Amino acid sequence: MTVFLVILHALVSIALIGAITHQGLSVWRRPSPARVFFDRFRAVPAPGYATPIVVLFVTDFALGAYVYPAYILDVKASLADFGFNTHIFLFQAKEHIAVIGLMLLPAYWHYWKYTTPDKFVMIRRYITTVVMLAVWWNLVIGHLLNNVRGLM
Repeated sequence: MTVFLVILHALVSIALIGAITHQGLSVWRRPSPARVFFDRFRAVPAPGYATPIVVLFVTDFALGAYVYPAYILDVKASLADFGFNTHIFLFQAKEHIAVIGLMLLPAYWHYWKYTTPDKFVMIRRYITTVVMLAVWWNLVIGHLLNNVRGLM
């Protein structure tokens, strides 16, 4: 069951990384014709991504919290036994950054759903960028630590 939940956690993370990256890059886009791939990648209706991002983030956080005790007992103990203190630190930082992202979600939701598109543009840009960076950090570090676990 734990393996299934970890795989589901990874799949939700992939969906979240796609949605937040599209939205995160689109908020920094200047109005211009989308001619090349990168411009078309950023030319998405950013407000439409807010609800799926919040749902995916909360779902991903809940799945991670559910499998966390198994991680502590199985993986973190092995990392400590092998002296991989840097890896433990990276995961601890991952936990803290995930909580920061979770705490930003109410403000993120407010500025995307309850303000007009022409107001608070810079706040939306910065808050979306911080959430995007948090999601990227968590995905990369989680993936790397999962690979380290496979090497032990």
